[in-house]
Amino acid sequence: MLMESGEPAAVSGAGRAGGGEPRGGGERPRLRLASAVMFVRELERSVRFYRELLALEVTVQDNTAALLVSPDGFQLYLRSMGPRASRPLGYVGIQYLIWTADGEEDLGRCEQVLRAWSDYVTRQTVDGFTVVEGRGPDGVPVLVTYPGPDDVPRQQVLRRFYEW
Repeated sequence: MLMESGEPAAVSGAGRAGGGEPRGGGERPRLRLASAVMFVRELERSVRFYRELLALEVTVQDNTAALLVSPDGFQLYLRSMGPRASRPLGYVGIQYLIWTADGEEDLGRCEQVLRAWSDYVTRQTVDGFTVVEGRGPDGVPVLVTYPGPDDVPRQQVLRRFYEW
């Protein structure tokens, strides 16, 4: 598992025979997040939003679900749960994902998309990177940063994560 900084996370006993050295005596495997599944209220609206914001391509879609894929292979599955589905913040589980823009220009484009879809958009610079936050079509927080953690390792947990 990788931390946001891109460094392997210390996980007690993970990938180790008996909790000692990595199996096979080699380096730890470097896993990366490949896919995310997001439940949404209205599939078509969410497909439009995430295609526009993240420049994803729809590769598979039916009446209740869609698979959107980035140029580098990341997969975002959207599944329609109906107009009355709820999403309480503060429950156990992933609260939101943080995306990284390709550059300052791309971050500006993402900010414009968020402003077109959301009344709540903020922009702040912290420790050498900029965070733009808005809301997706279902009110889910969407954060886009630049530069990413590979270029500017995070030195602290963002205060934003303690605000619930």
